[in-house]
Amino acid sequence: YDGVDLFAPHHAYGGPDGFKRLVDACHRRGLGVVLDVVYNHLGPEGNYLPEFAPYLTDRHSTFWGDAVNFDGPGSAEVRRFVIDNALMWLGDYHCDALRLDAVHAIIDESEVHILAELAGEVGKLAARTSRHLQLIAESDLNDPVFVQPRSAGGYGLDAVWADEWHHALHATLTGETQGYYRDFGPLKPLAKALRQGWVHDGTWSEFRGGIHGKSPAGMEPYQLVVATQNHDQVGNRARGERSTALMDRDRLKAAAALLLTAPFVPLVFAGEEWGASTPFQYFTDHSDFDLGHAVSVGRRREFASFGWKPEQVPDPQDPETFQRSKLEWGEREAGGHRELLEWYRDLIELRRGVRPAGSRLVRYDEEHRWLVVEIGELAVVINLGAKAVDVAVGATGRALLTSDPRVAVEDASVSVPPSATAVVSMSGR
Repeated sequence: YDGVDLFAPHHAYGGPDGFKRLVDACHRRGLGVVLDVVYNHLGPEGNYLPEFAPYLTDRHSTFWGDAVNFDGPGSAEVRRFVIDNALMWLGDYHCDALRLDAVHAIIDESEVHILAELAGEVGKLAARTSRHLQLIAESDLNDPVFVQPRSAGGYGLDAVWADEWHHALHATLTGETQGYYRDFGPLKPLAKALRQGWVHDGTWSEFRGGIHGKSPAGMEPYQLVVATQNHDQVGNRARGERSTALMDRDRLKAAAALLLTAPFVPLVFAGEEWGASTPFQYFTDHSDFDLGHAVSVGRRREFASFGWKPEQVPDPQDPETFQRSKLEWGEREAGGHRELLEWYRDLIELRRGVRPAGSRLVRYDEEHRWLVVEIGELAVVINLGAKAVDVAVGATGRALLTSDPRVAVEDASVSVPPSATAVVSMSGR
């Protein structure tokens, strides 16, 4: 995320030819390739661009320092630099989509925002090549402007992040309500997230201390990307714990059921599907000693306010931090890991056959801790309480997937034991 030579695939990953072979191999297997690109800042180490032209500006500031110059003197060439980079990945390397990192940190006061200009250029490339190319924005602003058509004043991107879907689910299933989870926890915000992706849509945020977000009304479900965990939500924890370390198997299954039956675009984090036991810790490999030391010290200082002692926070520069974060692929076939993997496979197969669509009706009982989501012809019933519950669900047909064999479907009611999840068909719809 500290890129400086944006046109150069790193030699350690095979260089340009290696990357082309990887993309071609994915395409032969029916896989699209989404490349993560960072246009909101440039890295501090090996960054010589400012020596040649005003690539950075102190007119705006970001979390990383001076902003990329998208709207000041000399910005036309800087904008062209970024757009040409995106077109290279899509045109020369045949990537199918770009995930644009933290677009809320891209500051542009120009008449035409850089993201709108980028979307227009990518649209032209797609038309010339008869390919379906996509731009997906990571943003925590809860603003539909990113996906609204350019003709309506939007930027014309294809999809945008919905991190609050994750926050609401995580806080409910783990009980964590500190930091940016402060606005979540009860079933009410989770129900709102399950209905529309964003929770704050012009509502008060205690964490931010103000009104946050805009309504997603008019947006299509496929314009929102949701996840139960991802590299940010895991890597930003002091010890990089995955959901596996924070939830039991039943709650992992409940999270997966809500993710893969949602009408939104689901993102599955590497290893999530089998409940990987390895953490995903923040690691770096800066060759500049002073920079590496500053990162290590800063990381420990960042978590001191959470009560973490310095020795409890893994050193990003320590090679062991990286080694601990590598997946252990062999554990996929072991006991509970294989059971969870099969659950994910069954849910994905179900999603292929029954596309979640239509209205989203969410009902819940805060006291007894059950929740039911009706999406099109599917209903997902989750019992987070300590006692069995009988939940009325429209006109039910049969249970398609259950995490507990004791789940029973009779007439228009589903009986769910404690900590269990059921996905049922709704034949009357």
